[in-house]
Amino acid sequence: MGNIFTLAERVLYQTDIEEKIQLTHDAHSAWQAEGLCLHTNLAVRDIAAVRFPEKPTLLPPKQMPRRGFHTDEGKAAFFHALAHIEFVAIYLAWDIIYRFRDLPADFYHDWLLVAFEEALHFQLLRQHLQQFGVDYGDLPAHRGLWDHATDTAHDLLARLAIVPRCMEARGLDVTPAMIDKFKGMNDSDSVALLSRILEDEVGHVKTGSSWFKYFCGQQQKDFRQTYRDLLDQYFIGKPKGPFNREMRIIAGFTSDEIDWLEQHA
Repeated sequence: MGNIFTLAERVLYQTDIEEKIQLTHDAHSAWQAEGLCLHTNLAVRDIAAVRFPEKPTLLPPKQMPRRGFHTDEGKAAFFHALAHIEFVAIYLAWDIIYRFRDLPADFYHDWLLVAFEEALHFQLLRQHLQQFGVDYGDLPAHRGLWDHATDTAHDLLARLAIVPRCMEARGLDVTPAMIDKFKGMNDSDSVALLSRILEDEVGHVKTGSSWFKYFCGQQQKDFRQTYRDLLDQYFIGKPKGPFNREMRIIAGFTSDEIDWLEQHA
C-alpha cells in the first residue's frame, strides 16, 4: 500500500510535468483499488521549496498580455492561461493533502479526487491548446494563484476559505460567460471543454465549502463570520463580482454569504 504523503511530496517537490500527472493518476487508482496509507513520520517540508517547471515564465497578473478571443492567437492565450490555472490547481489539491495531517480519511479522499480531476482538466486543455500550435509553457503565465497557498500554508481554515471558496469559486462566476462567447463563435469543442470543467469545479468548491463548515464546527466557530474574517485577513483588495448565485449555492455558499460578498465587492 502506498503512502499518500510520500506521493504528495513527490508531486510537489520535483519539476517533471508528466511525472506529476502520472503520480496523480496512479494515486487515484491505488486509492480505489486498495487505499493509501494515511500515517507517516515524514516531516512537512517548507512550502517555499515547492518546485515548478522552468516554463512557463511566471509574471505578475498585471504584466500578462491581454488578447481577444476572435483570433487563434487570442484563443491560444486564453486556453494557455486556463491550462496554467488547472496545473497549479493540481498542486493546490496535493498541497492541502500534504501540509495538513491527522485529518479524517474522507478529507484526503476528497482532495485526491480533486487532484485527479484537475489533472484531467489540464490534460484536456493541453490537448486543446496544441490544436493552435502551442504547448503548455510556450506562453507566459501569472503567478498569483500559488501565492494564496503560500500565505495560508499554516492555517487550514484560511486555505479552505481562500482557495476553493474564493479563487476557485470565481470560476463559477466567470466561466458561464466564457461558454456563451464560444457558443457565439460556434466553437463547439471549446464549449464542451469549458462545460466539462465547470461541472467538476462546482464539485470542487462544494468540497471546500463542506470541509470549511466541518472544521469551523469542530472549533465551535460560526462559518459565516469566520469566512468574512479570513477574507478580510488574507484576500488583498475586495472580492470581484458579479457572483453566480445559483452555482455558488449549489457549491455550498449560503444566500447571506453571497449577500455579504455583493455588498463588499
